[in-house]
Amino acid sequence: MAGGEVVVGFDLAHGEGPREGLLVRGWLALEALEAFESGGVVTLAFAVEAVGQAGGLSAAGGASTARVTALSHVAADADLTADDLAAVTPHQRAAAYGLVTSPRGLLLTELSDLTNAPGRWTLPGGGIDLGESPVEAFTREVWEETGQVVSEVRLLDVVSSHWIGRAPCGRVEDFHAVRIIFAAECPQPSDPVVHDLGGSTSDAAWVAWPDVASVDVVRSFAALVDAEAAQRPQP
Repeated sequence: MAGGEVVVGFDLAHGEGPREGLLVRGWLALEALEAFESGGVVTLAFAVEAVGQAGGLSAAGGASTARVTALSHVAADADLTADDLAAVTPHQRAAAYGLVTSPRGLLLTELSDLTNAPGRWTLPGGGIDLGESPVEAFTREVWEETGQVVSEVRLLDVVSSHWIGRAPCGRVEDFHAVRIIFAAECPQPSDPVVHDLGGSTSDAAWVAWPDVASVDVVRSFAALVDAEAAQRPQP
């Protein structure tokens, strides 16, 4: 959106980040404004400003060229064999996560052995079910993974990751993750409890802000968590 008007709309291609997709179409994303669901489709709205076509390419040519380049450089897990890579399955997943805060600190969840980063910590959240809004998915996932109830939910950003790796089911996927990130408050924090047993979450905890820097947070959210911790008063 620019000046309150919708200036461009497109379906996000596999492996294409929303900001990159806007840029190759001649628009610089300034701020994520809204994320909503309608008819089983999640729509993202950004405030934008015109910058001309990236690299002097046409909108169609720019999008095509950027996509080919991105796919040729997609990272793959080190343990995959040539046979694994030959049988890879494309999978795009929209998910909702959030920075949940309270007087007890920041709410984090530990990844289980079913994931490709067991023992590391991440923000609570997960996939958006069919017909579910991003906010509904976020609040549901927070409850399932930590037992906490959140309020004052607001959109922070939308980020995208693309890699080839093994899913918890064992299938090798060309995985495109579109992560909608919220901020929320927990007015009545309690000791976290993982309700969704046997899934991707093995533990959950409130981490006091002075201790956040010592936690091994996954790369997808590390910069966001560090930036938030830096703004918090230290003892």
